[in-house]
Amino acid sequence: MMAYEQALELLIQNALTEDIGDGDHSTLSCISPDAKGSAILKIKEDGILAGMQVAEKIFRYMEPTILFKPFKKDGDVMQYGETAFEIEAKVYTILQCERLVLNCMQRMSGIATLTRKFTDKLKGYHTRLLDTRKTTPNFRLLEKEAVRIGGGLNHRMGLYDMIMLKDNHIDYSGGMEQAISKAYEYVRSKKPGLKIEVETRNIEDVKKALATGKVDRIMLDNFSPDQIKEALLLINGKAETEASGGINLGNVVSYAETGVDFVSVGAVIHHAVSADLSLKAALI
Repeated sequence: MMAYEQALELLIQNALTEDIGDGDHSTLSCISPDAKGSAILKIKEDGILAGMQVAEKIFRYMEPTILFKPFKKDGDVMQYGETAFEIEAKVYTILQCERLVLNCMQRMSGIATLTRKFTDKLKGYHTRLLDTRKTTPNFRLLEKEAVRIGGGLNHRMGLYDMIMLKDNHIDYSGGMEQAISKAYEYVRSKKPGLKIEVETRNIEDVKKALATGKVDRIMLDNFSPDQIKEALLLINGKAETEASGGINLGNVVSYAETGVDFVSVGAVIHHAVSADLSLKAALI
């Protein structure tokens, strides 16, 4: 598993390569390579700010000696008209990094804003919000970071850091008991400490999963709140519990009222709308 800082640097490198290609010809054609400039990040929409640390790392990747002055931090409430940061650097650096900084911050702030709406509704309840793997390819690192900034918890980062036996795994394995048994032996022999989660589709599935005594978490997939209450009575603390499927801002409280440990909501990432931000540059 790649460390966060290493993964972020690789993301930045690849993104800048994608954008600049064989040269930023717009800038090269009309700006002196010695020109210095400053720029401010203007907030044009209310919400939750995310991506400040990422923005600084993007600029410093291109020019390590930039002067970066933050006026807000990740997770802060942002309001229209505020300034998030000011940067002083070579104009080349500002212009070549501008789009990547905005793309990251707008996307991350949109996700953090939607996540905060969910976590605000869960205040006072035992239940915590989880994200999912329903992310943009090659951008999962920052989408999940935005969920964390918004107050949610990251579920597994990929296929490598947790076993999740979903419906297809179970069907291909010949049944729930077989899938769990094989996964349990795999963990014991190859990946000690790796947690096992199993997806259940009805109360009978819950009973089967419990009977094995070999799972760490039971996912209650597309269960109604009343069905979750019934399942929780059976589980009785023998495994962590996660509700998934059809959970939204309108019904998340009814799921939290059941006492389930987690609710997983892919929509906090794939339904989030990017925030409106702009970078305005001026020569020093």
